[in-house]
Amino acid sequence: MTSPLELPSDDRDLSPYTGYTRAHWEAAADGLLRAAWQWSTPGRALLDLPGRPSGSGVRSDGLEGYARTFLAAAFRVAGADGKDPHGWLDRYADGLAAGTRTPGRDDPESWPLILDHHVQGQPMVESASVAIGLRLTRPWLWDRLDPGVQDRAEEWLRGALRHTPAPNNWYLFPYSVAAFLESVGRGDAETTRAKERALGLLEGWYCGQGWYSDGDHRAFDHYNGWALHLYPVLDAHLSGDPELSTHFGSRLRAHLDSFSLLFGGDGAPIHFGRSLTYRFAAGSAVALGAVTGHTPLSPGASRRVISGSLRYFLDRGATGTDGLLSLGWHGPHEATLQHYSGPASPYWASKAFVSLLAPEGHPLWTATEESAPSEGPDRVLALPAPGLLIQSTRADGIVRLHNHGSDHVRPHEGESGVQDDPLYSRHSYSTVTGPTSNVNAADNHLAVVVAGVRSGRRSIRPLGAGQGDGWGWAASWHRPVFTSGAPMVPGLRVESVTVVRGRYELRVHRVLGAPAGARVEQTGWATGPGDGVRSTLHGLHGWETWDEVRAPQGTAYTRWAVVPRLGADAEGTVLLVSLASLTAEPDATALAAAVSGVNNVDGDTVEVGWAEDGATTRIAFEPLKVEHR
Repeated sequence: MTSPLELPSDDRDLSPYTGYTRAHWEAAADGLLRAAWQWSTPGRALLDLPGRPSGSGVRSDGLEGYARTFLAAAFRVAGADGKDPHGWLDRYADGLAAGTRTPGRDDPESWPLILDHHVQGQPMVESASVAIGLRLTRPWLWDRLDPGVQDRAEEWLRGALRHTPAPNNWYLFPYSVAAFLESVGRGDAETTRAKERALGLLEGWYCGQGWYSDGDHRAFDHYNGWALHLYPVLDAHLSGDPELSTHFGSRLRAHLDSFSLLFGGDGAPIHFGRSLTYRFAAGSAVALGAVTGHTPLSPGASRRVISGSLRYFLDRGATGTDGLLSLGWHGPHEATLQHYSGPASPYWASKAFVSLLAPEGHPLWTATEESAPSEGPDRVLALPAPGLLIQSTRADGIVRLHNHGSDHVRPHEGESGVQDDPLYSRHSYSTVTGPTSNVNAADNHLAVVVAGVRSGRRSIRPLGAGQGDGWGWAASWHRPVFTSGAPMVPGLRVESVTVVRGRYELRVHRVLGAPAGARVEQTGWATGPGDGVRSTLHGLHGWETWDEVRAPQGTAYTRWAVVPRLGADAEGTVLLVSLASLTAEPDATALAAAVSGVNNVDGDTVEVGWAEDGATTRIAFEPLKVEHR
């Protein structure tokens, strides 16, 4: 599918991988803005885009349309040094004046008030986009406003400083508001307090290797790039603060060491975590690294990643035929969404246009495109801090993420017997498959079945991660949780280890405390007909049966899917070993031929021999130790 946006012809000399240049980015921003502005209110304060309303209501959704598109317009105009051939800033100036005239009033233009996060709190999110947009375009918008409008805008924005954010990246929204107010000479003790509070929380959430937890729990996902890194690094860049720039810039560089590998050869970001409808916003951290210089990537590789991501979605129907970003992944996809997603939510994708802050002569745009990290030799990268394991294969451009550390279970929830979240609870994710719906068979999942009820995986406790030459591992344990009957079985525990090399995934599980009559099931990757990838799962030790189960609701990549499954009866302690593969190689070796033998040494240790090179992988659980030689 081709994009309805009017883009220049491809430039395959400068951009041999994607064909995209800076002109394509400008044209994409203009096209998205042009389509969205067809839905503005007469006073231009709200953009009431068509579609399913969010849980925050249609007025908040209209503000979201204004604020998130403002980000795209601001990056577009600021990057062009104030040139605004389409007059975008005039529209946003009019909307600011109309929206802040009588905030909270039920009329066609007034913006909703900014309140606590649990009281229709979405306007606090949008206040950050408004503030950053005003900061970026200050000489051409803010400085030309009537003083009365400036005062009204400040009063509305200060609602973000006076109310309680959600306990996660939301604290960076008042931070961004405070940074803007200080940049225009309106700072005070209130703005100082908001910034200090956010920076203090960021220090507590930083886990190392460039990864933040999104709050006081284990939530590692795309919010690292498009929020937790973006806001402080952008603030440091705009303010010229060398101390902040060094501090947060070094963390961004470390983050991009691993995160830049999570884009497939086709440009797709990893399909993992919430808010995936923001799509190519996933490239915003890569772009900001290139703009600020805090990146391990060359300019050509940076452009390959961000342009690949933008083109990936535009070529696959993300904008539909009307030019509007839809709620979904490629096109509309209900299972991708969260309750807070509204018609304008996808426009957080505007954050990727931070790339336009690099002017026309910047190396990001003048260097010839180079291959992305996932297009080099096969890679394995273990990340002990977040508990993640990355595996990429050059032959098919697929990137896989094995999750042994991110669960998005908030501290007060604990091990509650509620349904797990497919976007976090599965053991593995990729750039070519999405998790199955939570009402279908779960892909990449180890379930203990008790009294006919399959367990979920909620709180994930990392046991470690490491790597060697061409291989790596990660491990975790969890307590199986059940959504009906008793939420837990006393003493029941699952310890899991993933070892990867090449395209192979060795999956080892030790189940402890399985009650009489229990059964254990392991599933593989969910794939569909004609999607060009093949999922295989082969039992090596302990498994008794193999079959395939259908997932009629499919994934974000296929309308319906099939999932391979292994099964075995279990009681007490059981050790289970399997080999999985997700590949687009047409002549890939069968899994049964990849392993020369499996030896269960003493009940808690397993050794696996590899046929191709005679190597041996040894996994022991008491204590946990993973070796490959």
